[in-house]
Amino acid sequence: MKAVEISAYGAPEVLRLIERPDAQAGVGEVLIRVGASGVNRPDVLQRTGNYPMPPGASDIPGLEVAGEIVGGDAQAMASRGLRLGQRVCALVAGGGYAQLCAAPVKKKKKKKKISKKKKKRN
Repeated sequence: MKAVEISAYGAPEVLRLIERPDAQAGVGEVLIRVGASGVNRPDVLQRTGNYPMPPGASDIPGLEVAGEIVGGDAQAMASRGLRLGQRVCALVAGGGYAQLCAAPVKKKKKKKKISKKKKKRN
């Protein structure tokens, strides 16, 4: 797959297009064919050497992706109602500046009930 790496710390010119082995989804992850990657402050800070990659994260930058699910942990996907071909967006610990990116499948959070209090009129 094609990916963008930080070849040295510095200006945008340190970003290089490279070939890497295809990303693989692990247990509890989906594999996304990336259609778009976000560029945000932490990405810029990583490029300049002022924000370390999280331990265990890909050395490829990119924390936000949007694209299509092309693989992953079938059981985790089913638990969230995800399917192959579904368009998704995700926040990842790294690896978003690539053609393929693994992203965690999160459990649904229960919505908190918000009680509506009636205002007393004077």
